[in-house]
Amino acid sequence: MATKIFVNLPVKDLNKSVTFFTKLGFTFNPQFTDEKATCMIIGEDIFIMLLVEPFFQSFTKKEIADATKITESIICLSAESPAKVDEMVSLALEAGGKAPNDKQEHGWMYGHGFEDLDGHLWEVMWMDPAAANG
Repeated sequence: MATKIFVNLPVKDLNKSVTFFTKLGFTFNPQFTDEKATCMIIGEDIFIMLLVEPFFQSFTKKEIADATKITESIICLSAESPAKVDEMVSLALEAGGKAPNDKQEHGWMYGHGFEDLDGHLWEVMWMDPAAANG
């Protein structure tokens, strides 16, 4: 059995977050969705749990970072082409996200990113398969 990854992110408004990420093309597992949380499907073994802040707080004694002011992590997703990188970032911006940085072009690697409604940073990158295989 493959290891699965579940990244937990606090959100202020679950419905707005679901609407935002739906516009980017993501889907959600209704089995793990209620008024406190939802399970966003990234891939076969990769999921983002969007948890309303009070529910997220129940899992930690630490203060929740305000991602609009502090970078707690950067989530990086791969894309199948530079055009798909641009497409996802464009969708994020149209849905209310922000582009905190310029595009990064390195010939064999291309990336850009966005900030979601709660300030979490997402990078989307493409890498030339020939360069990746060394």
